[in-house]
Amino acid sequence: MPGADRSIASEALTRDGDILASAVKEAGELALGMFRTELRSWVKGGSSPVSEADIAANDLLHDRLQKAAPDYGWLSEESADEAARLDKANVWIVDPIDGTRSFLAGRDDWCVSAALVTQGNPVAAAVFAPASGEFFLAVKGCGATLNGAPVTATEGTDINLPRLAGPKPLLERLVPPSENVLPHPRIGSLALRLCRVAEGRIDAAFAGGASKDWDLAAADLIVQEAGGRITSLAGEPLVYNLQDVTHGVLVAAGRERHARIVEHFRKRATS
Repeated sequence: MPGADRSIASEALTRDGDILASAVKEAGELALGMFRTELRSWVKGGSSPVSEADIAANDLLHDRLQKAAPDYGWLSEESADEAARLDKANVWIVDPIDGTRSFLAGRDDWCVSAALVTQGNPVAAAVFAPASGEFFLAVKGCGATLNGAPVTATEGTDINLPRLAGPKPLLERLVPPSENVLPHPRIGSLALRLCRVAEGRIDAAFAGGASKDWDLAAADLIVQEAGGRITSLAGEPLVYNLQDVTHGVLVAAGRERHARIVEHFRKRATS
């Protein structure tokens, strides 16, 4: 790309990142104002809870992001899916409240998660956990931050169960179970779980085989920009804004540790 074109693209991405950060902060503050109050809630799809707060945050994000970039596509957990997004080079992918069960239970481990995806890859991302005051931000090629300070995934290849998070059956396939050593306590929001890898609070995190684009896109970029990777257990990178937005079992970790974990599961698959 010629220098002038590259500069224009960089300015546009910075603009989109600023728009995204502002909208996610505003949605998080709205949700926080409804947190631990009497809310109407219901179940969709047989087992997934949703509340008035989810819908309110979704409406705010849609208004702010679509007004700022009306030619971009839209994919959200709380909006009807529209096939038009498949023809868009740029798509906002949003989870207005990731961890609704935690939100409704009054726990802090929920967040607002949103990303801009270009040609199937996240290029700007924001994850805001307002109950704990944590704001993660990343723009492709610019690193990841937590409340404005750079974050980095942990280095090395050691596998320590207390620093792993995710479904117990997956963890036991990596580390033999022990009565005396327990994994990291459960983190209700998948996006927040993955961001814990980016900030180095835990070494690795797993996702079960039913996560969606909106659970992953923002945290994916934040992990990448923090020096980590998130892929399938076979090491395949994630692609977003496809017709099917469901992903299989995933692992996120710093690059060296991620490579070791992927190799472990590859060997198990062939043995």
